[in-house]
Amino acid sequence: MAVRNIVQIDEEKCNGCGQCASACAEGAIKMINGKAKLVKDEYCDGLGACLGECPVDAIKIIQRDAAEFDEAAVEEYLKKEDPQKTHGEKIHSNSHGGGGCPGMAMKQFFAGEKTDDKQLVKSSSALRQWPIQLHLVSPMAPYFRDADLLLAADCTAFALGSFHPDLLANHSIAIACPKLDDTDGYVEKIAQMITQGGIRSLTIAIMQVPCCRGLEVLAMKAVEKANIPIPVRLVIVGIEGDIISDVVKQ
Repeated sequence: MAVRNIVQIDEEKCNGCGQCASACAEGAIKMINGKAKLVKDEYCDGLGACLGECPVDAIKIIQRDAAEFDEAAVEEYLKKEDPQKTHGEKIHSNSHGGGGCPGMAMKQFFAGEKTDDKQLVKSSSALRQWPIQLHLVSPMAPYFRDADLLLAADCTAFALGSFHPDLLANHSIAIACPKLDDTDGYVEKIAQMITQGGIRSLTIAIMQVPCCRGLEVLAMKAVEKANIPIPVRLVIVGIEGDIISDVVKQ
């Protein structure tokens, strides 16, 4: 047991809509007697993909003593739930019983076609700093001073062909993966970028897969912790390389 991030559900607020259960790729949340319940601590990765789905704000991420997230146990659990489903498949379930992780789903685009090099346009890089990984950057680095920060999930730059002109241009950047990184300290570091580093706006770029929502959750916690009002924009990139949502959060 160790203190870690984990989901907490307020059953008094829960209206039984089941959206959180559908959003939980690990199947950690189930609808039981009309209420959302956390099935087992080790099935919850604590990333908060379910948070944005709750219409009544009945779910939050807290820190408490809990068993460590166990991906192997999740895999076995999902197989028992439905032998045809695995954690690496993209599942659309209407039963609100969870499903496989869309972020690990295999999918091939333009199968059988070869990209024509003449269709690709070369462009210069908009990158203006190094390092870029959130673990490695210093919150007080000079390139954050009075800068517009792009906090991007690792995969966004590979998925979005226009990443440099559409998102990175005129921005400083920090990249992170909420699923694979050790995110301890990320909230504090992003908050320091705001309070001490002096960034003036934040753009969060994530993929459309549920686990990527964890980066949005971390960033918004940091903004709240910093307690300094800055503009925040959320861009969601589709797995086929298009921007499917671009909204100002505050």
